[in-house]
Amino acid sequence: MKIGNALAAAARGLWLAVFGMAVSIVLFTLTVVSLAFTVLGIGLFTTPVALAGVRAHAALRRRQARAWAGVEIPGPYRPLPARRPGLAGQVEHCTALLKDPATWRDLLWLLVDATAGALLALLPATLLLHLPWGVVLALGVWKPIVRADGTHWYAFIPVTDQFTAGLAAGLGCVLAVLALFVAQPLLRLHFLPAKQLLAPGAATLRERELARRVDRLTETRHDAVDGSAAELRRIERDLHDGAQARLVAMGMSLGTVEALIETDPARAKQLVAATRADSAEALTELRDLVRGIHPPVLAERGLGDALRALALRMRMPVEVDVELPGRAAEPVETAAYFAVSEVLTNAAKHAGARQVWVDVHHAGGMLRIAVTDDGRGGAIVPGGPGTRGASAGSGLAGVERRLGTLDGVLAVSSPAGGPTMVTMEIPCALR
Repeated sequence: MKIGNALAAAARGLWLAVFGMAVSIVLFTLTVVSLAFTVLGIGLFTTPVALAGVRAHAALRRRQARAWAGVEIPGPYRPLPARRPGLAGQVEHCTALLKDPATWRDLLWLLVDATAGALLALLPATLLLHLPWGVVLALGVWKPIVRADGTHWYAFIPVTDQFTAGLAAGLGCVLAVLALFVAQPLLRLHFLPAKQLLAPGAATLRERELARRVDRLTETRHDAVDGSAAELRRIERDLHDGAQARLVAMGMSLGTVEALIETDPARAKQLVAATRADSAEALTELRDLVRGIHPPVLAERGLGDALRALALRMRMPVEVDVELPGRAAEPVETAAYFAVSEVLTNAAKHAGARQVWVDVHHAGGMLRIAVTDDGRGGAIVPGGPGTRGASAGSGLAGVERRLGTLDGVLAVSSPAGGPTMVTMEIPCALR
């Protein structure tokens, strides 16, 4: 126990008991009077001002709780609508304040703070002040007090002579030592009712969680739409520049063969052979394009075999461990497959990895995938700093967006020097 910290806690408690109680009483009285005048119209203008004072007082108490006792009290208030000019805007603003449950919790806290809270905060300072008063009594001040008023009570000790005055001084020392031990716990105890009343209620927390989920789903929906449009443009470009160009060339070659088949059969035979080679290349390009849209092995044999086939095409060894008692929905498998594909590509291109491990399992309603490589580390976390190239960062950001459309999450652990672990979770059920 540090005496300085205990004395500081007692002084802070005294400040909270005197100043805090006075402000709480004044604000509660002003707010209640303002609410009573709302029916007359005056309260529409005074209530927002009074509640602004209440919220400022509560915000100060939150800062004090964090700084003095380490008690975190988050703000519970709903966002207010933009204020419109005129009487209608004033009524709307006042109504929004009164509809917020945190407003009424603030008013209840003012009552608690001015009563039980003030007593808890005042107790350490009261115990400490007993010491000087007991010493003063023992020094002889008890005599005029007893002659004037008779027996003087010091706590539970009746002071009537020098002996009892000495007992009072001894009790003052005991109370002062007790105050040093209980000052900090009592200060923290003073802030606990404030935490219960000033923190967001369960309904507010649910509203905030729903708001965050709505924002995230809105963002991922836009990402999904943008990603689908980009994918369609990529497919169109690949078809136009690849297979379509070869098919057009094959058509022209066949037209030439038709013209030369009687006049120059040898030349026509060469063109037929070249056209056959072009058709094989066009077929390969179409297969690659289809595999990029949805790998056939994924549709036919599931995520595990698709990832094993993907691992065989990588230039570095990839060890795949899959424990799935069933298959997930097709969108989940597709998102997981391409996410792992992107992470493996990053490991090969940017990490200099010599070995990669892929672990896939399902537990607690979540498809969990961990991709670990022994590369140089420093992968860019989406939205955060990193040391790999921009393409690595954009790749992980793309993975995060892809998973976000299914309410999935991405976590990256990649210290400089490695290893890098990319963990993905997608909520789903297996069938």
